[in-house]
Amino acid sequence: MRQSSPLLLKQTHGLRRAIRSAQYNGPTSGLATGAMQGKVVILPADWADEFLLYCQKNPTSCPLIGISEVGDFRLPKLGSDIDLRYDIPEYCIYQHGKKVNSCTDIATHWQDNFVTFVLGCSFSFENALSQAGLTPRNVEEQVDVPMYETNIATVPVGRFFGNTIVTMRPYSPKDAIHAIQITSRFPKAHGAPLHFGSPSDIGIDNLALPDFGNTVSIKEGEVPIFWASGITPQIAVQNASPPIYITNAPGKMLVTDLLDMDLTII
Repeated sequence: MRQSSPLLLKQTHGLRRAIRSAQYNGPTSGLATGAMQGKVVILPADWADEFLLYCQKNPTSCPLIGISEVGDFRLPKLGSDIDLRYDIPEYCIYQHGKKVNSCTDIATHWQDNFVTFVLGCSFSFENALSQAGLTPRNVEEQVDVPMYETNIATVPVGRFFGNTIVTMRPYSPKDAIHAIQITSRFPKAHGAPLHFGSPSDIGIDNLALPDFGNTVSIKEGEVPIFWASGITPQIAVQNASPPIYITNAPGKMLVTDLLDMDLTII
């Protein structure tokens, strides 16, 4: 994978320094545009192989872009100075499936047996959509994308299981075709939509009541389009209920030094 340009590297390093020093703890959407961002799941090593296989069996919902060595808080392939204990604006700490804390660094919670997984997120294709004049509604309205639990089961692996969570972005039928073409080029950022049209076909009863995120407006003549969401693996981990695990807070990702375009296949 290619490193970002010197100007973009300056932005990514500067943003991580601001996060590391607790000068910034907000959402990362729209920051260091063009740099790859990822969701983070940190697990004890004796749960890692099982979770890795779960991701491999469910690549659309769980697109892996990085895995750490056991106990290593660095990820040099994603950024030379990355420190996983400090470089996410907000962490969520869970014990046996229950959230017990949120914090801006996990230095005191770090364990020598932790393994970190970084998964691609839709921020990468949202940037591409915006550049093509198809700015997602959640970006226009400056809210978190709406997310819904579906009736589409993931492939279970050992203790990890759950239904697929999807994000929704509305488009006119004409723009929907273009949006599908663009996002299909980003398999490491969830890729092509899983469904478009009737929400009830995938078990969604009411678009006005997302399970996660915020409601967005849907204009007359638009159709809802549904992409796999990185919340899916987080739900699977919650269902597996390890004694401890850590994730990034929603909308607050790990910013890497790699390019969004490295996620494309065309």
